[in-house]
Parts: sequence; structure tokens; C-alpha cells
Amino acid sequence: MCGRYVSTTPPDQIAAYFGAEASEAVLEPSFNVAPTNDVYAVLSDGSTRVVDAFHWGLIPLWAKEAKIGSKMINARAETLAEKSAYKSAFKKRRCIIPADGFYEWRKDPADPKGKKQPFFIHRPDGEPFAFAGLWEVWRGPDRDQEPLRSCTIITTTPNAVMAKIHDRMPVILPASAWDEWLDRDNDDLDTLGRLLVPAPPELIVLRPVSTQVNNVRNDGEALIEAIPDDERLDRP
Repeated sequence: MCGRYVSTTPPDQIAAYFGAEASEAVLEPSFNVAPTNDVYAVLSDGSTRVVDAFHWGLIPLWAKEAKIGSKMINARAETLAEKSAYKSAFKKRRCIIPADGFYEWRKDPADPKGKKQPFFIHRPDGEPFAFAGLWEVWRGPDRDQEPLRSCTIITTTPNAVMAKIHDRMPVILPASAWDEWLDRDNDDLDTLGRLLVPAPPELIVLRPVSTQVNNVRNDGEALIEAIPDDERLDRP
């Protein structure tokens, strides 16, 4: 899954990178974005790409309470077309969630029930990831509340690098797929599904980091700094 990530790039720079219009919403930079936080997403309004803020944790139209979104921070690529929570959004409301990197945790193979070693995963060129995502608008069980826009990150099987630490990874879309993914008129689920594959291994770098990232209250650039091998919890 993808349960934490880094988002420190200002919305105007995100907009420039994705060829979009910047949002009026300005979120605080975070090296420890957590579920239920507000996050940036790129979507199409039909003619233009726009950057806007969404609640992280998709809330389906039929949900009785908004808190269900905390259980829907990720959506499995393999079942998007089947799950009632995601099927409509997969067909009509797709987005890109930009991230400067993300975190994943690996268990100590010698002590699978013990502490997990966190890793910061980033691109070798320093550019942002473009996570495939879905978005939804929820107006309460009676459809009479102020609209709440939410999103989820789509995950898939790991590539060879990610498989060293986890059995899932976010779908990372190449720039060549952005138009197709964001096209509101494209409802060909088979074609869209073929975009939801593991990213090339050379696109990601694993960096062991401090367990300070485990606490959602911790923030700051120190969270993504590499730790020495002798401090790793997963060393042989």
C-alpha cells in the first residue's frame, strides 16, 4: 500500500510540471503526508488540467459517514472495475496525485513480528512521481451537505526494486499516459486498466530512513535523510 508520502512542492510548480492551472488552495508543505490529510491532485475540467486540494481517503457517494474514507486511501488496480466504491470513479473521475516521494516499511526477515525499517522512495532525477488516482464528491447520506472532495491512490504489484521491501506499490504514470488517464471522455476501462502497471525499476531509488517517520506528528526534511547501515532495523 501507500500510506505516507512527501508533498513539499508549491502548487504553482506542480501546475507548471503537469501543464495545469494552479489551485487557489495552498496546503502546508509536508514530509509526512498521512491519510485524511488534504492533498494536491491534478484533474481535467474537460478542457484544461487543474490542480486542486482533496481529502486523502476516498468517500463513496453511498457512504453514510465521511470516516469511511480513512479505509480507502488506496485502491487495488486489479479490482477497480468491480468494487462499488471505485467503479464509477474509475470510469469518470480519474486524477494524478503528485508526490515528491513516498515511504514504505520492510519487516526484518529474521523477526517478522518485530520493528519495521522505513524507506523513502524517490526518483533518481529528483522529479515528482505522478500517482494514478481516483476522486469523488460526497455530500452526506442525504446528499444535502457541503460537498467534500476526496481521492485515493491506486496501487499495483511491485517492480523488482520495490519487491525487495513490499508486495505493493503506487501506480506511477509516465508523462505519455497523462492525457489518456485524465481524459474525461475516455471510459474504456480495458484500455485504462493497461496503464495500471508497475513502474520501471530504474524509476525508483530506496533510501533507508529513521523511524521518526512512523509518528505522523513528526515532519521536516530530516525524515528523508538516509541513516547509516548499522542503524537499520532490517540488517542481517
